[in-house]
Amino acid sequence: MSEPTPEPEPGPELGPEPAAQLRNLLLATWAFAISFWAWNLIAPLGVRYAGDLALSAGHKSLLVAVPVLVGSVGRIPAGALADRFGGRVMFPVLLVLTAPVVLLVALAGHQASYGLLLLFGFFLGIGGTTFAVGIPFVNAWFEPARRGFATGVFGAGMGGTALSAYFTPRFVGWFGYVTTHVIVAIALLVTAAVVWLLMRDAPVWEAHHEPFVPKVLGAARLAITWEMAFLYAACFGGFVAFSTYLPTYLKDVYAFSLTAAGTRTAGFAVAAVVCRPLGGILADRVGPRLVVLVSFAGALVMAIVLALKPALEWPAGISFVLMAACMGLGSGAVFAWVAHLAPADRVGSVTGIVGAAGGLGGFFPPLVMGATYDEPHHSYTVGLVLLAVVTAIALAFTEFVIKEKRKVDRSALPTG
Repeated sequence: MSEPTPEPEPGPELGPEPAAQLRNLLLATWAFAISFWAWNLIAPLGVRYAGDLALSAGHKSLLVAVPVLVGSVGRIPAGALADRFGGRVMFPVLLVLTAPVVLLVALAGHQASYGLLLLFGFFLGIGGTTFAVGIPFVNAWFEPARRGFATGVFGAGMGGTALSAYFTPRFVGWFGYVTTHVIVAIALLVTAAVVWLLMRDAPVWEAHHEPFVPKVLGAARLAITWEMAFLYAACFGGFVAFSTYLPTYLKDVYAFSLTAAGTRTAGFAVAAVVCRPLGGILADRVGPRLVVLVSFAGALVMAIVLALKPALEWPAGISFVLMAACMGLGSGAVFAWVAHLAPADRVGSVTGIVGAAGGLGGFFPPLVMGATYDEPHHSYTVGLVLLAVVTAIALAFTEFVIKEKRKVDRSALPTG
């Protein structure tokens, strides 16, 4: 009798199709970008609101900072829900929820009501929570060696702030104030429909049904969560603060018009957007720690330069672009770090907490800038010096605290 033919051993699992990876990465990036446009809808019109409502520096800074609050704290539940329901469900839900709030902001502005602008601006922050959905979504689609690239490309969706800074003031001039908000709301709904029809969760993704509170508490117990949260608050928080407050800053310091300030703010955001994927790619190749160190060192130098109020046009312009580039590099590298170190079943929860910290890092600086503005001299020197101090602390923390602990974390946590 012949011996039975042995069963062939299973070969290595094939990864997702590159076309599917690219399609879902681009869909997630666009959904993130359009939601960030909505999230940043008030800031480019801050100068207009200040004139129409006769706002003080403190009131202006509060108005542009309020959407950041919900967009930050809301990332914690959004990240946990992403672990349970996946990006294909959560992206459309958040986009649809944001659309009517955009219209309510238009109503508040049309009624010239500061109180309603604060109220609806608060809920406009829902648009900022999509970040915590996208990171675990793209993380699942890519193998560990390419997650820095994937999260970096997705993070470029923060270019929605550049779209908002450049186009929102122009749309208001071309189509009118209310119509501009209607256009953005329609864009959100159309994007939600496209995402629902074309986006798919990664084949390796699995829903995790652990209750919300234990899941978030589990992520909060990881040392890497709080280490990365601090670093992200410093680099991405600085980007959010600048991109929301820069139109007001440029008007106060350099007397730019609303449109001119929006154009330059868009340039600032584009520089950060271009450098964020570069930060993720470099983190894959040379390690995220080195990229983060370079980022903070550069941001520290540029904060000091900006505190000296460089002259227009090239010295000031180059200084802001270099500051944005440093913040973009750091943001991409930090989330490459998160993608490598967070346990696979807690990526969404860890991302939610780290993302919330980044957003909150952008909430307080505009308030500080407004409170420390030296109106007689048109100067924000005190606020920029404080930014330099925080950046120096983050640089020292990365160099002297995280370095020795990474070996422990790498041995204790799965990398996939």
